[in-house]
Amino acid sequence: MPEIRTDLLIVGGGLGGTAAALTAVRLGRQVVLTEATGWLGGQLTAQAVPPDEHPWIEGAACPPGYAGLRRRVRDYYRRNYPLRQDDPLLDPGLGIVSHLCHEPRVAAAVIEEMLAPWRASGALTVLTGHTPVKAHTSGDEIEAVTLAGPDGTEITVHAAYVADATELGDLLELAGVEHVIGAEGRDETGEPHAPDTADPLDQQAVSWCYALDYRPGEEHVIDRPDAYEHWKTTAAPFWPGPQLSWTDVEPISLERRTWRLMGADREAGDHFDLWQFRRILAREQFAPGAFASDLTIVNWPQIDYWEAPLLGVDTAARDAALAAARGLSLSFLHWMQTEAPRPDGGAGYPGLRLRPDVTGTPDGLAKAPYIRESRRIKAEFTVLEQHVGVEARPAGAGGEVFPDAVGIGSYRIDLHPSTAGRSYVDIESYPFQIPLGALLPVRVENLLPANKNIGTTHITNGCYRLHPVEWAVGEAVGALAGFCLDRDLPPRKVRSDPGQLIDYQRLLSHTLGVRLSWPEEIRTRPHHY
Repeated sequence: MPEIRTDLLIVGGGLGGTAAALTAVRLGRQVVLTEATGWLGGQLTAQAVPPDEHPWIEGAACPPGYAGLRRRVRDYYRRNYPLRQDDPLLDPGLGIVSHLCHEPRVAAAVIEEMLAPWRASGALTVLTGHTPVKAHTSGDEIEAVTLAGPDGTEITVHAAYVADATELGDLLELAGVEHVIGAEGRDETGEPHAPDTADPLDQQAVSWCYALDYRPGEEHVIDRPDAYEHWKTTAAPFWPGPQLSWTDVEPISLERRTWRLMGADREAGDHFDLWQFRRILAREQFAPGAFASDLTIVNWPQIDYWEAPLLGVDTAARDAALAAARGLSLSFLHWMQTEAPRPDGGAGYPGLRLRPDVTGTPDGLAKAPYIRESRRIKAEFTVLEQHVGVEARPAGAGGEVFPDAVGIGSYRIDLHPSTAGRSYVDIESYPFQIPLGALLPVRVENLLPANKNIGTTHITNGCYRLHPVEWAVGEAVGALAGFCLDRDLPPRKVRSDPGQLIDYQRLLSHTLGVRLSWPEEIRTRPHHY
């Protein structure tokens, strides 16, 4: 079996894994970065989820590497697309969720550009199509990880530090790292919005996204999925009816609402439509005639799969849940094409067309499901709702100030419906810091979390799970591995020794340009959509 030795092994090539790799190689370290799919970028690329971001993302609050990624995305469009006009804050899709909605394959190409010089120098080795199958441990350390490649062959990577940047925290289970799944109970955490008692099988819905364009007058109807009748007739108790519908619930008020697919006039005061929600290419941004249709990503409430969890179940049950999530996504598309009510009184939009070229897959669905919730380490410090939630803190207090902060982020506490039969939990939070203690497992010395697997709870994961926060976590992890290797000390020593902590924070802020705190006027301002 082939073997590699490196300073830092990063298992999982999402935004956190990519950021950790770029940071560590900048600090002079050898890195091996692995990824299960063929695209690096995780939720931004392989999962086809346009970035969910906070209102201050265009300024100094943006993680520096993430700012570079966003700048390069805009430059990619400027170099290669026939823009109607150049805008310093170009937004190719004019989507609702972000000021920069764009195609997943563009982000994948940009990430490859960012990594290219480090791969050429030999400092960075990237292994796509690789999944971890075994962790080799000794006492409180992980010595190596064995990964299976796309052809079934295995490779073992030995590393001084290992970052788990997988979407589900796979290494935590493989290496026996103490962790939590599902929801903690209010009796344990005191969080106002936690369930009364812990429920490991209470996990947020996953979504299998896809890209569409619209070709009126053409016929692009997919075959009727096997699960179609189930999704057409089955309704969760907390939902207003079957998911094959334009009707759902508003996440904050939980009141019933009805969408239109397209045609909303926002300048006239209309609420945005589903087509605009996660649109990634708007024809109006480009030269007349360049594109026959917009492109949009379907990541809408109608494809949230909440019938069964992915964690805490056996492989067969997990595979069945993932297959069901795919079936729901395709059923909703078939319903839109054939039965969806139209404003003119007709039914169906047969011109809706899957775009497999946009997602890089044969069938048009994303390469991987959108995962909102992972295994989470039992950490030296766990972020609670009481640290960031507006209702759980004194009026006007702002987010908790962490002396060991290693980055910042902001988003509402946004939990989608769960496998426990619970509807949305969508509540205000303050802009927050990422504490170093949340990156440190309670026992294992050389494993660092670099995705949604940090020391948050089921509740606070709802605001720490978004694109720029994951990137910020990855930057902190890559810098921490480099710092510890330079000084030959374990990560928990960095947190416990005030002098080392100051030096590490200086590396982040002065050398890497990472912002560790919010301006006071923002820190005390609740995050609104």
